[in-house]
Amino acid sequence: MLFKDLRQYIEALEARQELKKITVPVDPVLEMAEIADRMVKSGGPALLFEKATGSPYPVAINLFGTLQRACFALGVESFDEIAQRVIALIPQSPPESFFEKVRFLFKLKEIGGFQPRKIGAGPVQEIIERPPNLLLLPVLKCWPKDAGRFITLPLVITRNPRTGQQNVGMYRIQIVSETKAIMHWHVHHDGAQNFRLHQEMGKDMDVAIVLGGDPATIYSATAPLPPGLDELIFAGFMRQDPVELVQGITVDLMVPAHAEFVIEGSVSATETMREGPFGDHTGFYSDADEYPVINIKAITRKKAPVYPATIVGRPPMEDCFFGKATERIFLPLIRLQLPEIADINLPCEGAFHNCVIVAIKKEYPGHARKVASALWGMGQMMFVKVVIIVDDDVNVQNLSEVAWKALSSIDPERDTFMVKGPLDVLDHASPQFIYGSKIGIDATRKLKEEGHARPWPEEIKMSPEIKALVSRRWKEYGFE
Repeated sequence: MLFKDLRQYIEALEARQELKKITVPVDPVLEMAEIADRMVKSGGPALLFEKATGSPYPVAINLFGTLQRACFALGVESFDEIAQRVIALIPQSPPESFFEKVRFLFKLKEIGGFQPRKIGAGPVQEIIERPPNLLLLPVLKCWPKDAGRFITLPLVITRNPRTGQQNVGMYRIQIVSETKAIMHWHVHHDGAQNFRLHQEMGKDMDVAIVLGGDPATIYSATAPLPPGLDELIFAGFMRQDPVELVQGITVDLMVPAHAEFVIEGSVSATETMREGPFGDHTGFYSDADEYPVINIKAITRKKAPVYPATIVGRPPMEDCFFGKATERIFLPLIRLQLPEIADINLPCEGAFHNCVIVAIKKEYPGHARKVASALWGMGQMMFVKVVIIVDDDVNVQNLSEVAWKALSSIDPERDTFMVKGPLDVLDHASPQFIYGSKIGIDATRKLKEEGHARPWPEEIKMSPEIKALVSRRWKEYGFE
């Protein structure tokens, strides 16, 4: 097991001297966001605001705001360690023999060992507030033109009414009053799909808005898991210990027992309100629109909870590092279908859905186009607007190297290709909402069959012998 709850993680950060406690009063309206923005942009520590203006609860922010801190939160030196555990669980080819199928079943059983554990009572229900008052929470207003205060780090739990399976997603929530809020989820999200199924039945939908929990559980709400894979099982797999759950007080949902707060309520099947604008992770304000109203029934909490928050805006922001976790952890699943992929990079500047850079071991004419087309057909990769394909000797994590290789290797007419398809809800550049064009850029070395009759030039490299000689004599030259 990694961390039992948010408080234990915060204490571990303090022990590592990665936590700054701010003891003077600080306003959750804009002031906290400006401090947090400066910290994340400078690679600074996590912050604990002990006195939030207008609220009795402290605020923790920038908890995952560096690559090293995000790795520490998930108990690894590198996200590739989790990726290796994922690789060990999945067959590299479909099981053929009886014994291979038996071995695969044992691996599935290993995942099943991380099923959430139901317990009778948990710290998150030490205090039950009925009637609830959302206005006592230190909810942030992050940017000047935001429509109000938004919960920015919630684990939103809903249930599919047909299958009974719970889903955990992370969707921002705008506070309206003591007992009303607005749910912002995109049409493609699982929570939104569960809601539409309830609407078809003419029923409001139970919802639990969880604040806090251990870092692996918080991350799991952001993970683009394959259909049918429970986020809380995945959290248990990452933390190597099942997540403990308790029954909600007023909703038919199981919630993490060691969270800080749980806001229980129902999403109205009929009532909507104007939500937004909101300063989003693209670095721009997203437009206001109609979204469903949440009617709050109760708030449960620990006796001395900490309110967790994050801010999004112009990259890099804290969400960038969870995005990098997703990039590394889910690369094995992409390679399972496209083994020619050597590496991928989802640059923070692309806000996760604007650009992906892919290195491939090219084997035949048109290979780059095949890979780009396949990626556009994979889950949330369908939102990517720009796919850049390079050869496998290019370090895709080095954007300078990618730019050099790509800009020197493309003929714009021959090597760019466009398609149309779904776009992320936050894309503001497309003339149409959630639908538009995408571009693929084939920056690989070209073959004769791809219309390049000229010989491809050799890249300039120093001989290994001279490099070794200079390394041996480095101090002799007078360098340190």
